[in-house]
Amino acid sequence: MTEEKKEETNPAPAEVEEKKEEAKQPAPVDKEAKKEKEVEVPAKFKKLVEEIEKMQVIDLAELVKILEKKFGVSAAPVAVQAVAGSAQTGDQAGASEKSVFNIQLTGVGEKKIEVIKAVRDVMEKGLKESKDLVDAAEKEPQMIKENVKKDEAEEIKKKFEAAGAKIELK
Repeated sequence: MTEEKKEETNPAPAEVEEKKEEAKQPAPVDKEAKKEKEVEVPAKFKKLVEEIEKMQVIDLAELVKILEKKFGVSAAPVAVQAVAGSAQTGDQAGASEKSVFNIQLTGVGEKKIEVIKAVRDVMEKGLKESKDLVDAAEKEPQMIKENVKKDEAEEIKKKFEAAGAKIELK
């Protein structure tokens, strides 16, 4: 009986190793929750998504930080950015000068093709998307870029005005 108690209190080294391996594995996902969040992944990204699914949370967090630095982007949720944008609009009424702007195309002018080229250049979109945006801007103002620093906003405004478009910085 004393040997049985020792075995119960002191797990075998193999059991310890198994528990360590289990701790390294990602937490099991509830099947119902997984069904709700299931997204169709295009074939060209399947391998990449599978590799990411195998990663630990700590490694994923590190990967996100590296990608943010490499590409100069933020992984902050859009809702947070929208709140920040509305807070900046409140600053406009105050005495402080705005440092971040939203760029809106309000008029196209006579050089529609030049404006389409400017949209393609600034927004890095395809020809069709750029043309559709410019066509829509003839009817009502269209957002070109949001949360842009003052210097970049001024450059973009000059580019569009040179093409004959009307731009508002908000």
